[in-house]
Amino acid sequence: MLHINNLEYNVEGRALFAKASATLSEKWRVGIVGRNGTGKTTLFRLIDGSLSPDRGEITLAGRRRIGQVAQEAPGGETSLIDTVLKADRERTALLKEAESAADPMRIAEIHERLTTIRADSAPARASRILAGLGFDEAAQNRPCSSYSGGWRMRVALAALLFSEPDLLLLDEPTNHLDLEATLWLENYLANYPGTLLLISHDRQLLNNIPDHVLHLEGGKLTLYNGNYDTFARTRQEKLEHEAAYNAKVVAQRKHIQAFVDRFRAKANKAKQAQSRIKMLERLQTVTTVVDDHKVSLNFPKPEPLAPPIITLENAEVGYPPDPPVLRNLNLRVDLDDRIALLGANGNGKSTLARLLAGRLSPLAGNKHNSGKLRVGYFAQDQSEELDYSATPIENLARLMPEAKPQAIRNHLGRFGFSGNHAETPVNKLSGGEKARLLFALISRENPHLLILDEPTNHLDIDARDALMEALNDFEGAIILVSHDAYLVETVAERLWLVQNGSVESYQGDMEEYRQLLLDQRREERRRSQEDKARTPSGQSRKEQRREAAQNRAALAELRKSAKAMERKLAKLGEQKQKVEDEMADSALYTNDPQRAALLQKQHAELVQDISQLEEDWLKTQERLETAG
Repeated sequence: MLHINNLEYNVEGRALFAKASATLSEKWRVGIVGRNGTGKTTLFRLIDGSLSPDRGEITLAGRRRIGQVAQEAPGGETSLIDTVLKADRERTALLKEAESAADPMRIAEIHERLTTIRADSAPARASRILAGLGFDEAAQNRPCSSYSGGWRMRVALAALLFSEPDLLLLDEPTNHLDLEATLWLENYLANYPGTLLLISHDRQLLNNIPDHVLHLEGGKLTLYNGNYDTFARTRQEKLEHEAAYNAKVVAQRKHIQAFVDRFRAKANKAKQAQSRIKMLERLQTVTTVVDDHKVSLNFPKPEPLAPPIITLENAEVGYPPDPPVLRNLNLRVDLDDRIALLGANGNGKSTLARLLAGRLSPLAGNKHNSGKLRVGYFAQDQSEELDYSATPIENLARLMPEAKPQAIRNHLGRFGFSGNHAETPVNKLSGGEKARLLFALISRENPHLLILDEPTNHLDIDARDALMEALNDFEGAIILVSHDAYLVETVAERLWLVQNGSVESYQGDMEEYRQLLLDQRREERRRSQEDKARTPSGQSRKEQRREAAQNRAALAELRKSAKAMERKLAKLGEQKQKVEDEMADSALYTNDPQRAALLQKQHAELVQDISQLEEDWLKTQERLETAG
């Protein structure tokens, strides 16, 4: 479907792509990975035609529609639901034409086409997408202008998903989402009917959605089968194989060079020496791009404190004169706690974080801190606390006026700022580097409690992994708010659910929470449909009961069919994983090319079978959701 041939593109004299090539097939879901600055977003702009390559070409088979989130968030007085519906330009144009069309033949053509593109179900589909991204029915009918930029970017994402382009380009789609919307999006994209290219630093998203990974490194594109974990394992094995090969080549070169050095001057050995020199010229090592830039994070060890370190008793918190956001808070935090806050945006997670961090005081009730408690608070808007014209050393020195210069450098070194890097102005740092500097600032006093509100927004996968390891090594307490489900699952040991103005301990795990969200949304849709439904006049109670019984029977059959598809998908997924594991052996293609070819054929067939079955499953789910 998409062909990239010998692509070359330079930025300010630096080659982002150097004879890069890749071929992507129809309906693949491809994760685009690579370090920040390697050209992932630039690749999207080259694909959609907003940039032109210096050399090479990018071609798209047939007349395919390309779609990605608009750079500018929608605004104005148009409602959210109408904004999303307008994204289907063909439907919008046909409906407008239908209002004035007079030719009976053309009217028939319009209505036939509207039926083909499911125009009648469009409002319901648009509403489901908006609901999944956090907008209830009332919110969907408000104007776009009544929402902040982050929420309006969700509307832009909803419009894109509703339009269902043949080639969907998503660049960090979870940046403006909370955990709940991220989990919904993951489920939606896993069943997307077209071809998907996804740039993300969310490891769970990259594991649960892509069936291929396209890696950008050293100006080249390398395609891997499987999800992110499969890619990481395969690449590591490839690097180890190349390192072993290079070591062998180096040993051979050393042996041959010794012969040349020893016998070059001897007449009777000169011919053999010249032959060995030609062998040296042919014996080359494999050029491997090895990234030696390791992200470093290391939170200092706090001194012990007797439990509890924080207690809340019948506390209320909010922003007067508005009503309290949270009430009846009876919570306790101990030094060994690792707690993640769950709940949709707007329910009060950040408000609770501010209360625990001491940035807000209770409006009622009591809050007690251990006398020696020190808190490190990472807020979503904490970038305002950085002086962009100053260096990391200068930013930290202002907060530690009595510290010696070496102590300041030592602390910054815990977070990857050493040598000249610590003297670089903040405005020249990347988003991830700024985040790491903030980690250094909030941990300068060896905090007992780290409160982190969306700490991964600007971190790539390596930095997220480093943060995860640093948090797991940290010996104090952690309160975490994050849309990164992988980080939550890896770090948190307790879950607090923030909703309906209260905070309660959630006893399930993240998978159960995911299912809870799906069940809640299904129930909300059912209630909404019931509210809109009208009982036909003259229909008897007996007829109503018979119709309801028939609907229940139909629903039961649909659920049975869906379960059977899920079992078959699981089996096909296991078969696909086994094939990918065998294909990951780089020696296979040299030692048994016939077997490699057979596996590639099996893999293609499995991908096609899974894609078709997923499409059938999605249609069944849509029927279930519509039926309620």
